[in-house]
Amino acid sequence: MMLVRTYVFRSTIHGVGLFAAEAIAKGTEVWRYHPQFDIVVPKHYAAMLPAATQEFLAMYAYPSELVGGNLLLDADNGRFMNHSPEPNTVNTGWVSYAERDIAADEEITCDYGEFYEGTFHLTP
Repeated sequence: MMLVRTYVFRSTIHGVGLFAAEAIAKGTEVWRYHPQFDIVVPKHYAAMLPAATQEFLAMYAYPSELVGGNLLLDADNGRFMNHSPEPNTVNTGWVSYAERDIAADEEITCDYGEFYEGTFHLTP
């Protein structure tokens, strides 16, 4: 779950992105996995869902070793965080921190490679 105020807006990276609604200091926790808030979708179950739902999961969820390789879907604006080769956050597993100061109205980005490599497909 996001721990800082954010909003979703057009992104120069991809479609829409996650933006800081206020300045965020370096080292601030910006996201933390919360099992009662973030949604875990078993991969085998996701593969049985309707095509439209699978497309949604392919866009916004990601396989995570934190939850046994199942899909993790942020229930809040966190799902709009885009990848950057020079992200302004760093992920340590259960928590993501601001890698540097992030200005208000700046897009919050992460390195998808910290979560998983490559792409995934929903297969039973």
